[in-house]
Amino acid sequence: MQYGITLLNIGVASDPRIPTELAVEAEQAGWDGVFLWDCIYVAQALGEAGQAACDPWITLAAIATHTSRVRIGPMVTPLSRRRPWKVARETVSLDYLSGGRLILPVGLGAIDDGGYEKVGEVLDRKIRAQMLDEALAIITGLWSGQPFSFHGEHYQVEEMTFLPPPLQKPRIPIWVVGAWPRLKSMRRVSRWDGVLPSKMQEDGSFAEMTPDDLQAMQVFLASHRIQQTPFDIVMEGETPGDDPEQARSIVRPLAEVGVTWWLESVWGTPETVGGLEGMRIRIRQGPSRL
Repeated sequence: MQYGITLLNIGVASDPRIPTELAVEAEQAGWDGVFLWDCIYVAQALGEAGQAACDPWITLAAIATHTSRVRIGPMVTPLSRRRPWKVARETVSLDYLSGGRLILPVGLGAIDDGGYEKVGEVLDRKIRAQMLDEALAIITGLWSGQPFSFHGEHYQVEEMTFLPPPLQKPRIPIWVVGAWPRLKSMRRVSRWDGVLPSKMQEDGSFAEMTPDDLQAMQVFLASHRIQQTPFDIVMEGETPGDDPEQARSIVRPLAEVGVTWWLESVWGTPETVGGLEGMRIRIRQGPSRL
């Protein structure tokens, strides 16, 4: 299992220099990855002004140039509100800046982000899912470095050849948010390189994935996945950095059923343990490896 941290890009971390400094500390403390929220506008409370924020992609570029080992990426990029050809260009540039350390996690997006509802972006879940699939086809087609065109319901691309292709081969890894056991969502996941799973219940609400859920999901993916590239299963949560044995008891059952990445949500506790300093403390404690 590999261990990463998830940083926010709002509030106490809204100055892009702060996530960059925290990423450097994470690398020094032995973490394997640093991931950054991809949100645009988060209100402090209903009807109030938005919180201070930094642009995640510019900040990732800074993190790429100030670290040398950790994997990096957004957490997660909602492709329906971004132009896929622009994402293709940005991701290749980040791949080179980082020396081939970029991962691209993608999903439908959280529409309570003002970067959706306040600016006229598509809110319908079905349409956002269609746009996600088309965007992934375009991004990977442009990454090929070969002549590529695309004619879909939501995007049109006349023949283009994007150069250079990514540094990583066969491509930059793509992780996809997957709603288990929804078939369309899982079939999408099976085409790519990793899953950030959540359990969708019959009423459309989400629940925590259990080890049994993770095993059942893997059986499904094993029977539908065609590609031979490595596949990651990514779970996110909190572990106590001051109690390594308790931390290991949280991640061990996940590792035993095939989870390959644990992402520590260091943003989950800052308000109770000291804001930015609380984030630093958890990062410096490092991962409690099995």
